[in-house]
Amino acid sequence: MNEFEKMISGLTFDGADKGVSAVRDQATALQAILNQTVVDDLRTPLLRQLFKRFGEGSIVRPPFSCEFGQTVEIGDNTFMNMNVLMLDGASISIGNNVMIGPNTHFYTASHPMDYRQRRGWTTRCQPIVIEDDVWIGGNVAITQGITIGARSVIAANSVVTRDVKPDSLYGGCPAKFIRTLTENFD
Repeated sequence: MNEFEKMISGLTFDGADKGVSAVRDQATALQAILNQTVVDDLRTPLLRQLFKRFGEGSIVRPPFSCEFGQTVEIGDNTFMNMNVLMLDGASISIGNNVMIGPNTHFYTASHPMDYRQRRGWTTRCQPIVIEDDVWIGGNVAITQGITIGARSVIAANSVVTRDVKPDSLYGGCPAKFIRTLTENFD
């Protein structure tokens, strides 16, 4: 198993490995072009090259940042506002009809609490899943290993550290359950 495969499998990996660095460098080069391109029709082919999957009708507003790109899947009709950041050492899967506010950060990576292990830049990554029809407000941080259930809403300025059940409103730091969502708009 190579270092990139270890990374996406959630195992400890060498982030300075040449294979890992090659994927990272390719993503960085694509993003340099992507973030200078303002017309969505011109951005879409670049996004399809950057991501593992980029769905029909989806939009990513510049600037956008990720580390690898090839670990990200975005469904159909999803909108990501400006300044989204993805540390995508594990998969980030975003469903259909998702709205993501500006300055939202996705963190699949974590480091040991033991300072001696951190000295070696030890990293482990766990996936993030955003199910269909989710709305994530602006300035939200989503930590590793999280699933946000379908049709849920995450309030602006929240830090999501636990899974979110479908049809739920969560908010705060750390984000907590506020209430179950109903079909009306209150």
